[in-house]
Amino acid sequence: MPGFDKGPILVTGASGGIGGATVRQLVAAGAEVIANGRNQDTLAALSKETGCQMLPFDLESEDSIREALDGLDLWGVVNCGGFGGEIATPMETDISIFDKVISINARGALLVTKYASRSMIRLEKGGAIVNVSSQASRVGLKGHISYGSSKAALDNITRVSALELGPYRIRVNAVNPTVVMTPMSASYWGRPEVQEPYLETMPLGRWATEDEIAAPIVFLLSDGASMISGVTLPIDGGYTAV
Repeated sequence: MPGFDKGPILVTGASGGIGGATVRQLVAAGAEVIANGRNQDTLAALSKETGCQMLPFDLESEDSIREALDGLDLWGVVNCGGFGGEIATPMETDISIFDKVISINARGALLVTKYASRSMIRLEKGGAIVNVSSQASRVGLKGHISYGSSKAALDNITRVSALELGPYRIRVNAVNPTVVMTPMSASYWGRPEVQEPYLETMPLGRWATEDEIAAPIVFLLSDGASMISGVTLPIDGGYTAV
């Protein structure tokens, strides 16, 4: 896929499933990738496998993000770093967990955009940012008061950033995936009373794979998406269309 020779692409959350798949697909498409993630062992293995560079920083710390990204030449960013938080109702939610989810999923992505875009503007080559949001930002999902709120905020960060960065030829989009059935997801979404009615409502009737989320991310970074900005793209088997 053309368009990956313009400069490095930063991927946060690269030690997770979707982030790791995104790194692999970007490298396969010829991109130079800089990977950030919480699990350093997983990240090191990914670096050995793909040749991506590693860049440690803490998504909850503005100082850490600023120090890591200050002066770093970037052409693209994938904000994939995230925290699931808890399954809870508004009546039961632990507000400290709510604050942490917002801090990583929305505030962290905004801070990465803040400091990465400075270099992108300085280089005057344009660029592309893709934020990994969720179907939970588009519909009400039981138990997802914290996670859904953080991703709804991320969707708005996407739209406003597209508006503000467009004059610099920097595109900003988001993808809104359905569930990828990881062991962590299975603890909730794998329950028969949750899974069965959900999949019955989804037109495609199955969970997504990590590669099925990564491929549209790679597309949105590519020259093939050169006129797409400000979009929040559902990758949900049609669930939010019903």
